[in-house]
Amino acid sequence: MNTQQRRGQAIVIGGSIAGLLAARVLADHYDQVTILERDTFQEGAAPRKGVPQGRHIHQILLRGAQVLEQLFPGLEQQLLSEGALPLEWPADTAWYVPTGTGVRFRSGLITYACSRPLLEWSIRRRLAERPNIRFCSGNDAIGLIADPQNRTVTGVRLRERGQLLAEHTILADLVVDASGRSSHASDWLEQMGYPKPSETIINARVGYSTRLYDPPANHSYDWKVLLVRGNPAVDSRTGLIFPLEGGRWIALLTGAGEQAPPTDQAGFAAFARDLPSPKFAEALAEATPISSISGYRRTENRLIHFDRLKRWPQQFIVLGDAACAFNPVYGQGMTTAALGALELDQTIRSSSGSRMAYEFQRRLARVVSVPWLMATGVDYRYLGAAGMQRSLSMRFQHAYMDHVLELAVASPVIYSAFIKVMHMVEAPVSLFRPVIALAVAGRVLREILDHTLPTPLATPER
Repeated sequence: MNTQQRRGQAIVIGGSIAGLLAARVLADHYDQVTILERDTFQEGAAPRKGVPQGRHIHQILLRGAQVLEQLFPGLEQQLLSEGALPLEWPADTAWYVPTGTGVRFRSGLITYACSRPLLEWSIRRRLAERPNIRFCSGNDAIGLIADPQNRTVTGVRLRERGQLLAEHTILADLVVDASGRSSHASDWLEQMGYPKPSETIINARVGYSTRLYDPPANHSYDWKVLLVRGNPAVDSRTGLIFPLEGGRWIALLTGAGEQAPPTDQAGFAAFARDLPSPKFAEALAEATPISSISGYRRTENRLIHFDRLKRWPQQFIVLGDAACAFNPVYGQGMTTAALGALELDQTIRSSSGSRMAYEFQRRLARVVSVPWLMATGVDYRYLGAAGMQRSLSMRFQHAYMDHVLELAVASPVIYSAFIKVMHMVEAPVSLFRPVIALAVAGRVLREILDHTLPTPLATPER
């Protein structure tokens, strides 16, 4: 428990994962935390209109699961008791990539699989048990309130959904914008006389199509997760089958640009059949569809450089997708939101009041820098990706990672290192340690020799 003097009221705009986790840490520092959400929360693990990507696969990475357990002790067991499944990487995953069938082995790297609605509802229930957290749903945040000099944010202007003329205000000692991709933070800052922050957008035009299935009864598959992936630079089509609570499968198809998957039944089936391995289509052919097909196309990576502003209002913070949104296919968003919540807690504990908000934006920029490079590093390689040109160093990193992935297919040592980086429990620099770097160098040397050595001449017939 924080021993510093407690503050008055904090407002969190947005009741999705980032907002819920921010509210959890703020509850240790503020007498009252109010979560403003435009949706009306339903009882149970139901999809929400405000989370259009919620119908697709959501994977909490290992580092994210560790943080959630730290913030909500016993959450993992609670999820498992409600049907979530434990997953050991890569023992429980059958994966097929252009360079072959991936090696499977026991790593001890275990997380859990469940739907986004179940995870969000479970966290909401835990927060509702805290007496100093309250939910204010069915309200849109339409602007900020500030002091006459616009130096300090003092509250939020609200409008009840469906009531165009009914506005009211809530005063606060801290306002946190966790409203996701639909955030108006940049516009609000500009209205207060601050420069509009610059943005970096990397858009590979990746599309998703998702459907729920009942797996075949008494099936003998030796996997819980099935992945079939093409080469992003040539064939971006990918298929993923993932387990959910209730014994269901969620089947996801992805592709970039012209290879984006369709959302009609015939097109969905045809796309599955055209994947680089027939394993995906064969599994779905034996399963029973139990939902319609949901599509999603808003997958661009978007980083807003709030940390670069030279002036920043006191008592206003932006985090989660409102500050940095990733292509969701890599599963980094929820884990990065969890790390951002921890950073918020540490910033409040260590920074002075007037500088706290600005210091947090700078610290958050460091938190998101690694997952940003990982996500955009893959998306840059899709044909037709829109964004900045790759630098020489980035081209080197991409080429190096291509070799790592090709070697990981058959090497437990290299794949174990790679999966720890992907699950954000180790830094990417760990992939450059000697045993991996030497393997990559050997592979490059073999490729050079294969292309430079002369072809042996045929022996003349006698």
